[in-house]
Amino acid sequence: MVSRKVLSPDALVDTIDTLKQDGKVVVTTNGCFDVLHVGHLRYLQAAREHGDALVVLLNTDQSVKRLKGPNRPIVPEDERAEMLAGLACVDYVAFFDEETPVELLQRIRPNVHVKGGDYNEETLPEAQLLKDIGARMAFVPMVQGRSTTSLIKRIQESQ
Repeated sequence: MVSRKVLSPDALVDTIDTLKQDGKVVVTTNGCFDVLHVGHLRYLQAAREHGDALVVLLNTDQSVKRLKGPNRPIVPEDERAEMLAGLACVDYVAFFDEETPVELLQRIRPNVHVKGGDYNEETLPEAQLLKDIGARMAFVPMVQGRSTTSLIKRIQESQ
């Protein structure tokens, strides 16, 4: 089942334009979100607090493979998108196929872009673009001990 929250890049741009015309603060974040866990949920809830609409830019399966290796993602992109779209704090989801969402961010031009506390302005690949378009960057603390990589490792060790 594909949610009405999962949009093509073009439909997302149109939706964001409408939200901004209505004076809404648009927040974006991005990631793989493979094997959704409580750390993801808390992160996304915190990200949503930075504005009126939260858009999750989701790496495609091919993008995840390039970033994380040939055995990832565990969960296919359509299922990852459906899980994210099912969260009350997420307003929209759109895919990107590059290593970073710079191209889509350029088109969307969010008011705020949120990343985990393991990043900062110096290490965030899209930081310069965000500065150029006037978007504020916010960094949300991560839930300690909760990551997809650590979860996968624990599962593998338990077998």
